[in-house]
Amino acid sequence: MGCYGDFFEKAKPYIAMISLQFGYAGMNVITKVSLNHGMSHYVLVVYRHAFATVSIAPFALILERKVRPKMTWSVFLQIFVLALLGPVIDQNFYYAGLKFTGPTFACAMSNILPAMTFVMAVIFRMEKVDLKKVRCQAKVAGTLVTVAGAMMMTLYKGPLMKMAWSSSHVHGHSGAEAPAAAAIDGREWFLGSLFVIIATLAWASLFILQAHTLKHYAAPLSLTTLICFVGTLQAIVVTFAMEHRPDVWTIGFDMNLLAAAYAGIVTSSIAYYVQGLVIQKTGPVFASAFSPLMMIIVAVMGSFILSEKIFLGGVLGAVLIVMGLYSVLWGKHKETQEKEEQEAMELPVAAKAIGVYDDATFIKEIAAAAVGGDSECKKVNGVTKSSSDGHGASAV
Repeated sequence: MGCYGDFFEKAKPYIAMISLQFGYAGMNVITKVSLNHGMSHYVLVVYRHAFATVSIAPFALILERKVRPKMTWSVFLQIFVLALLGPVIDQNFYYAGLKFTGPTFACAMSNILPAMTFVMAVIFRMEKVDLKKVRCQAKVAGTLVTVAGAMMMTLYKGPLMKMAWSSSHVHGHSGAEAPAAAAIDGREWFLGSLFVIIATLAWASLFILQAHTLKHYAAPLSLTTLICFVGTLQAIVVTFAMEHRPDVWTIGFDMNLLAAAYAGIVTSSIAYYVQGLVIQKTGPVFASAFSPLMMIIVAVMGSFILSEKIFLGGVLGAVLIVMGLYSVLWGKHKETQEKEEQEAMELPVAAKAIGVYDDATFIKEIAAAAVGGDSECKKVNGVTKSSSDGHGASAV
């Protein structure tokens, strides 16, 4: 029983992240079905974040009631901008891109997030680049490969990829379901690609600003609740400006309600909490490494449920993006290892400086740190604690 217990304990992060990818994949497919049935993506954003606010608020009120910092005008302004970047700009452009392309394409394109966040971190001097180091070379090369993959997916459509199961599935469809599988013209393909890139840029910007905001407002659940609430209000204003038909707000017990509730409760609430636990235990690099799995799940689900058409350009571009993604993640993992080894070396030095160790113990500690002999150092090797939300974990 002890062996099985240890195995299950070690397998928990893997089970959690694989389950999350199925959850994210379901959100993309259900949302695409809802958009195909005529739901406005502006209204979907409003309802999604209303559900998210109601779901997260009780946990924030209870779990962070003693640690919640005082609200200031500076923090409120940052929350306002975060809500504009996340719920409003990111979600509306992502849903518009999803509508013009498809769930598999949108998922594949969103894998450029770590590379885009890395570039923005360099621009804002939150990340230092030393091209003499292999880890920095891996990050830069991965970013370039990711950009090349995104450009290929945007500019090159290529021939249709025929799959045995999707072909038979399409033939079995009735005429009423044909629009869901209709071919996407070049203009819609380009616009959809552009919209997803803009959405990813907004999400990367949110990561950068959120890292700064959490230093002044160290209550992640409360911060997420406020972002969702303010984002809901902003999305209502945007919807009134863009949609002038009162009936767009009508929602019943149908796919539209399911899409809004699923996205708000599962991907913005449960996923946030579970992913936070995984990141706390294993680090953001581990969590980010599972994102390509969602793309594969969506591709299979999309071809079965939506008869989604997959083109060669999308497949080749997705392969490049995944290669670039893992290159960036490898570079980040090596950086984390270097930092922890440096910290392990500094601890004995600091202790010696204040007279805690004698010379013999000091030499032993230095030797142990150099070879990774310290058990605690081994335990946390390659792990860094961070926060995440929305699409996934911050990889930089």
